[in-house]
Amino acid sequence: MPEEIEDAIREAAQQPAEVSVDGQTVKQQPLPDQIEADRYLASKDAAKKGLGVRMTKVVPPGAV
Repeated sequence: MPEEIEDAIREAAQQPAEVSVDGQTVKQQPLPDQIEADRYLASKDAAKKGLGVRMTKVVPPGAV
């Protein structure tokens, strides 16, 4: 999925922001908004993976 989003942003950067044909106008989302949406989705995916640190209690061997 990240490659698809990256490809979509790359393609959007190469296309015009606004096109007008026969009185009909089409606009796409601004590129900074698309990049921000990609960052949001990436952070959301990273949050699902949990913390990168596991907390455990270390008990040294010895007499009980």
